[in-house]
Amino acid sequence: MPITKFSTPEKYRYQNGFGSYHETEAVDGALPIGQNSPQKPPLGLYAEKLSGTAFTAPRHENQQSWLYRILPSPAHTNFEPREHETYNTNPTGKTFHHLPNQLRWDPFDLDETVDWVHSLKLIAGAGDPTMKSGLGYFIFAAGKSMSENEAFYSADGDFLIVLQHGVLDIQTELGRILVRPNEICVIPRGIRYRVMLPEGAVRGYILELYEGHFQLPELGPIGSNCLANIRDFQTPTAFFEEDTETEWTLLSKFNGRLFAAKQMHTPFDVVAWHGLYYPYKYDLARFNTIGSISFDHPDPSIFTVLTAPSHRPGTAIADFVIFPPRWLVAEDTFRPPWYHRNTMSEFMGLISGDYDAKAGKGFSPAGASLHSPMSAHGPDAVTHEKASNADLQPQKIGTGSMAFMFESCLMVGVTEWGLKTCQKVQKEYNAESWLPLKPHFKRPGKKIENGVKNVEGIDGDKSQLPHYT
Repeated sequence: MPITKFSTPEKYRYQNGFGSYHETEAVDGALPIGQNSPQKPPLGLYAEKLSGTAFTAPRHENQQSWLYRILPSPAHTNFEPREHETYNTNPTGKTFHHLPNQLRWDPFDLDETVDWVHSLKLIAGAGDPTMKSGLGYFIFAAGKSMSENEAFYSADGDFLIVLQHGVLDIQTELGRILVRPNEICVIPRGIRYRVMLPEGAVRGYILELYEGHFQLPELGPIGSNCLANIRDFQTPTAFFEEDTETEWTLLSKFNGRLFAAKQMHTPFDVVAWHGLYYPYKYDLARFNTIGSISFDHPDPSIFTVLTAPSHRPGTAIADFVIFPPRWLVAEDTFRPPWYHRNTMSEFMGLISGDYDAKAGKGFSPAGASLHSPMSAHGPDAVTHEKASNADLQPQKIGTGSMAFMFESCLMVGVTEWGLKTCQKVQKEYNAESWLPLKPHFKRPGKKIENGVKNVEGIDGDKSQLPHYT
């Protein structure tokens, strides 16, 4: 069955469908009928609009939701800077290291001393959230739940969370989400939430998208199904708390800096909502993998789960790609990914198991790699040797494994934390992976000829020219 066998059982109910118009109410009659903002909303609630796109964005891109809550969200004190000397998840361009080197990191450490907000470490990125352009890649490792009366949101972009270890119990304004390893979760810009850790320490990766929103890739000649199917995405149902007497702290990540405000009511008081702008999760085991059933290794774009397109057709600001368990049946084919130089940047992580293109064991769960634009990469020497001599029978690979890639058309730079402070960069990545490759070239036994025999004529004569001109 194409679902993950989770050790932690699900405890919440969800609505299904990617990009679907949802409506949900925790109390019957909380949603107004036929209008969004009546003079007096039902049950004495306040109507509040949450806009994830401009009002006039095209219908197929427009993302808005209407929330019906006990108190409206602007009822808080002024935001004040918090920890500005130490908290900065948006370095300026001067502090990014743009390198042509292939980079790989050992597994990142767990840290049981910090909560979700303080676990976010920017490892790489490009662009500027103030211009709503680009993205950031984060490593998170936390060991404590957020404080009981604390909520957080990012004004900078959408969080795509890839959990590698532990369990996230996320209370959002629009409902609750349980996230386990092999599930991803997307929390759009501005949505307030609190992260609890019911099973202790957690670790994983985040892609923060500063521009646009994620969507499903076009399927083209594949047809109407396969890859990540629409019905398999899960959205929370309305859940609320009634608390207008307790002091809460609201934390905002705004241009990479942390700000805090106080309010005398819970931010989790949305009794009902409807719309297209909401958090969601997805079980990666439900991905319907496509591959070659004749010969050659297709482009990895066939493994795209979510994409955030740029203004250039077919070119993404960010693609989220996975390499799940799958069958390889291609005949007379080098089955691992080929050697490659790419105009895109490729950041990879490993949730569990082994990655089939890196048999040398240097790429481990909770580790990562970055191959920048036009930086050559591909199977290591061990993998090449095995694949070049393998018996090409139908083969199931990746059982118990899940690797992923954040791919971007941008030239992604590495932060000081990612390059030095974390102390996880593998200095011998190239030496272990590709320097051991040996030449196998052998000249054929007879002279190579072009099929033209003793042509006479002067330079420039038509018979002297190659036939493709």
